[in-house]
Amino acid sequence: MLHCSKLMPQGRGLARVLVQRASTITLDWDVRQKSRFDTTDSNGRQLGIFLPRGTVVRGGDVLVAEDGSLIRVEAAPQAVLRITACTEHGSPFDLTRAAYHLGNRHVPIELQPDHLKIEPDHVLADMLRAMHMTVVQVSEAFEPESGAYGDHGGHSHGGHGHGHSHGDNTTTTEPHVHGPDGTHDHALVAAKRIAIPLRSAPAQPHVHGPDCKHEH
Repeated sequence: MLHCSKLMPQGRGLARVLVQRASTITLDWDVRQKSRFDTTDSNGRQLGIFLPRGTVVRGGDVLVAEDGSLIRVEAAPQAVLRITACTEHGSPFDLTRAAYHLGNRHVPIELQPDHLKIEPDHVLADMLRAMHMTVVQVSEAFEPESGAYGDHGGHSHGGHGHGHSHGDNTTTTEPHVHGPDGTHDHALVAAKRIAIPLRSAPAQPHVHGPDCKHEH
């Protein structure tokens, strides 16, 4: 058995030709959400996957085997419920409302601009239909959202993840300096002067003696 303990999200950093030449494994969501499992690739090799706990494998990710070979992951089609807003009586907001109620039930959800996907559940299907949503069962790849702090350090958009920084095009704010060269004026607030009475030190008693400088 060939062990794989390295995952390259979406094959980032690899030449496309290398990814295309890689062997493949086709896995459904039930397997891909596990960090340790056994499988067989398209070349018939037995693979033992040992990834850090909590790692989620996405379609398009690339595994690196101990011999340096690459294995591309494909998300297998599986039974899912496809949820859309009613085109005759609903509105796009209905999809947001449905996602909210599903989220309250902590079920895995794939979010798309015009539909949602969940694993088959007749109770949830009845609830959604009562909300005037259209619910149909289809066989498609399932890529549910990860938690806000999960996945590969990035986020998933409909089955592909990317870990970019959202600060690439952000202008860094320079510290603002208040001074004579400032570009805008601020109204000056007059400081209220507070008179603090000063207590004078008690006068030292005068001692008359030979060093006294005045006559008595």
